[in-house]
Amino acid sequence: MTKTRPKDGRKQLGAWGERIAADHLQAKGYQILQRNWRCARGEIDLVAQAGAELVFVEVKTRRGRAMGTPEEGLTPHKARKLLQLVQYYFHENDLDADEMDWRIDLVAVELDAHGKFLRCEHIPNLALGW
Repeated sequence: MTKTRPKDGRKQLGAWGERIAADHLQAKGYQILQRNWRCARGEIDLVAQAGAELVFVEVKTRRGRAMGTPEEGLTPHKARKLLQLVQYYFHENDLDADEMDWRIDLVAVELDAHGKFLRCEHIPNLALGW
């Protein structure tokens, strides 16, 4: 897992966090199927497979705590949007959500205010409370 400091800028930080998250999940045995899956309504950061289960992954990366923790970045509005995007994913890929095991996970990536890597935490089944 490359933990070198990302370049300045929000987009670069997000892309770096997604690479860290993908590496972290692969080290846990997940297969990354797609990165940055896009449709007209938005984007799913990572689509992975864990055994027979399809896993949709939201990655939140934060440098410092001025904007809160990465977990706090996943608002109820964003959670609802993610559920809609998952439905679009199933529709566009001719898959039946009722016939598959699937879930939505969060990977929180955090750096301190100076850009030093602090943690990468995988939180499975986050969507259950939504």
